[in-house]
Amino acid sequence: MKKIILGSASPRRKELLEQMGMEFEIFISHKAEEYTSVKPEDIAAELALRKAENVASEIEAKNTIVIGADTIVVQDGKVLGKPKDRANAFEMLHSLQGKAHQVYTGIAVLNYDESGQVNVHNDVVKTEVYVHAMSEEEIKNYIATGECDDKAGGYGIQGKFAVFIEKIEGDYYNVVGLPISHLYQILKTKIC
Repeated sequence: MKKIILGSASPRRKELLEQMGMEFEIFISHKAEEYTSVKPEDIAAELALRKAENVASEIEAKNTIVIGADTIVVQDGKVLGKPKDRANAFEMLHSLQGKAHQVYTGIAVLNYDESGQVNVHNDVVKTEVYVHAMSEEEIKNYIATGECDDKAGGYGIQGKFAVFIEKIEGDYYNVVGLPISHLYQILKTKIC
């Protein structure tokens, strides 16, 4: 049985991997979230791979699977990161309300054999998210909950923001931060 390492500090990703029933360790990547790609799907894939490779470089990666993931929110072609402050969160949420936006999660699975040779799987899952129109007061009240502070796009679909989601097209868990069905299929059919 291979050791599985999740290269993420996200409590949501930890919970989702636990939901899959997997035994794993967490090793946090301290790689700066910098990228050279331009297209949203390429950015998410690049960031996930950098995280996984960074974690793998800091451990003895033999007979080990390292999982890296990165989620980005894109509105009108612009990547929305985590809000810098409450004013930035307001801008983000105001731009998302009443419209559709895209959530991309890059997945990198590095499968190391006994000798340290690696098989790399790196791809992206996209979900379209539609947000109801929101009043300024609703946006401010949501921001006051603090849920927006560490989340790409300034919201968490699994929390209090759920009441503002009109619909999604694609994988719900992708928006939470880890498309677990997709990851399971990678682990089941392509890697393990």
